[in-house]
Amino acid sequence: MNRPHHPQEGRRTMPVADYATYVKMLDNAYQNNFAYPAINVSSMVTANAALKAFADLKSDGIIQVSTGGGKFASGLVNGDMVMGAISLAEHIHRVAAKLDVNVAIHTDHCQPGNVDDFLIPLIEESERRVAEGKLPLYQSHMLDASILPVKENMDLAVPLLERMTKIGQILEVEAGVVGGEEDGAAGSDDMPDEMLYTTPEDMVYVYERLSEVEGGRYMFAATFGNVHGAYKPGAVKLKPGILKEGQDAIKAKFGEDAYFWLVFHGGSGSEKHEIEETLGYGVVKMNVDTDCQYAFTRPVAAHMFQNYDGVLKIDGEVGAKKTYDPRAYLKKGEEAMAERVKEACEDLHAVGKTLGSA
Repeated sequence: MNRPHHPQEGRRTMPVADYATYVKMLDNAYQNNFAYPAINVSSMVTANAALKAFADLKSDGIIQVSTGGGKFASGLVNGDMVMGAISLAEHIHRVAAKLDVNVAIHTDHCQPGNVDDFLIPLIEESERRVAEGKLPLYQSHMLDASILPVKENMDLAVPLLERMTKIGQILEVEAGVVGGEEDGAAGSDDMPDEMLYTTPEDMVYVYERLSEVEGGRYMFAATFGNVHGAYKPGAVKLKPGILKEGQDAIKAKFGEDAYFWLVFHGGSGSEKHEIEETLGYGVVKMNVDTDCQYAFTRPVAAHMFQNYDGVLKIDGEVGAKKTYDPRAYLKKGEEAMAERVKEACEDLHAVGKTLGSA
C-alpha cells in the first residue's frame, strides 16, 4: 500500500497521533505481533480511564466512539451523536496532550444508514481542522456495511476512503457479520453461521477494491465467529485460522507485500490463547467494550451497597454527602476500568511498546 504525503505529516505537536505516527503504530504492531486495545468510551470519565491505563503502562492505544456513545455524551437535552462524538474527541485531544503516549481516536460501527448523519459530518469537521493546519478530529473511522453484499459494501467504502485519504485518515471496514449486539449496530444472534465467517474470496475482493485508492490505508475487520457481548466460556466458537487463510489468499494473488491490518471485534471475554493466535495473523487492533463496561459498573454497585445509608436519605436522615457525591463513585469506576484496559494491553502485548515522539 502506497503512503501519501499529507499536510499534517511530520508535524507532531500533540500526542494524539498524526497520520505518519498512526501508520507507524499499526505497522509496528503488525511487524511485531502485538495489537492495540481499542476502548469504547461514552463520557469524559470513561475516556479518562482509557488514557490513564495507556499512560501508566507506556502503551499507545486507540479510543473509539460509537453512534450510541456519541448520542449519550451529548446529554439528554441534545441526544446528538455528532455533537457528542465531537465533544469527546476534543476532550481526548486536550487530555492526551499532557501524556507521553500516542493515542488515536476512532469511530466504531457506523452502519450505512448513519453514513450521512454521523460519518460525513465528522469527516467534514476534520476537513475544516486540516484546512486550518490542525490534525483531523478523528484519525480513523469504521464503516460497518457488513449487512450489505460485499460489492455494495465496497461501493460505499471506496469513495469514503478516497475522501479520507486526502486529509490523512484511515478507514476500517468489515465484511462478514460479528454476532451479538453493540449499541444496536452490529450483527444479530440469529445470523446464519456462514455469515459469521469471512471467506478468503471476500478478503481478496476487499483488498482489490480498497487498493484502487492511491495511497489509501485501511484496516479490515474480518469475522471468524467472533461476537459482541458477554458469554460463558465455550459459547463462542472462534476460528482464528480464517484470518491466516485470508492473508495467505491476498499474498497469493497480489504478492508477498500484500497484507491487511486486521481488527478483532468482540474481544471481551475471549480466551487468551485465541487472542494470542490472532496476533500472529495480522490483528493490530482489538475492540474491548463489554468488559470495560462491567469493570466500571462493578465498583459503583459495590459503593451503593456498602454506603446504602449514606447515598439514600432514609427515615428522614440527611445521608452522607461524601458518599452520594457522584465523584465518589465515578472515581472508583474510572480506576477499575483503567485496570481492565491495562489487562487488555497485557493480553495484546502492547505494554511498553509506545513509539514515544516518533
